[in-house]
Amino acid sequence: MFNQTAYEASLAVACAGVSLKGKKVLVTGATGLIGSFLVDALARLNEAEGAQNEIYAAGRSAEGIEKRFGALTDRPYFHYVPYDATKPVALDFEPDYVIHAATSAHPLAYATDPVGIMRANLFGAMELLEALRAQGHGRFLLLSTGETYGENPNLPDGFSETDHGWIDPMLPRACYPESKRAAETLCASYAAQYGVDALVARLCHVYGPTFTAANSRADAQFIRKALAGEDIVMKSAGSQVRSFCYVADAVNALLALLERGARGEAYNVANRASVASIRQYAETLADIAGVSVTFDVPPEAEKAGYTKITRAVLNPAKLERLGWHPRFDLREGLEATYRCCKG
Repeated sequence: MFNQTAYEASLAVACAGVSLKGKKVLVTGATGLIGSFLVDALARLNEAEGAQNEIYAAGRSAEGIEKRFGALTDRPYFHYVPYDATKPVALDFEPDYVIHAATSAHPLAYATDPVGIMRANLFGAMELLEALRAQGHGRFLLLSTGETYGENPNLPDGFSETDHGWIDPMLPRACYPESKRAAETLCASYAAQYGVDALVARLCHVYGPTFTAANSRADAQFIRKALAGEDIVMKSAGSQVRSFCYVADAVNALLALLERGARGEAYNVANRASVASIRQYAETLADIAGVSVTFDVPPEAEKAGYTKITRAVLNPAKLERLGWHPRFDLREGLEATYRCCKG
């Protein structure tokens, strides 16, 4: 069951202040948590505000796109683009904007297929940047991650875009942040060497009702338990501190970056009102759902995909200077997620 009214309210927040009109927008990873919400937000701009954008939803299978978007796939402005981040890109249109959201951002993939994670993140970004270089125009927005900062707990205000931490490159778990770092450098390099209009969004931990069945992150597992009316199971003490962001706020930030971000720059996407430990996140969600929090020890294969970073707090001041401000604090975002999914 899905509460469409509650979901539409979140989409309205994502579209607030966005003036995107008459553009061809390609979204890779279109069935993922962020990509699918982004496609729905773009559709809302068309339906509610007459934006007349052409939406190109890229994914591995037409069946997957059909299953996720349903009747939206019959709209004349909606187009399916076959896409695999590990294979060459051949576009039969020239996008004005490319939002590269395709990635496997969940721990089990990091533990079981680190080579595949690196191949997709590096090859996928380069192929799309090459496509924009060849056509001679178009803006490229890479969805990166705050994990690129690594570990540095001695920053009370969080990481700004010029701060750095440390990552052990010899840990297979580093496949995700290190390949995202390299993809960011590709963006900066294509911007400097070829003039490609590329920029980077470093996302914190984004959550919301569009999480996928394959998502093995702790926050997604917590939401599944809460929706089932079961106790939330924590597989650590949950002391790690994170910046969280509700997906509607995150997508609003991405659309703001498309319109107002500077070429060759990186921007943190985070919410000052949603900094919490993983345990606090779980306890807030449990309180909303009327369940409890319990603790269990995970299997070794699962622990291999866990990040070692103890504090991952991002400073969003640079993004805020573009005029972006989030609408949901942590509890409000979790309540919105629960309402959308519970029906």
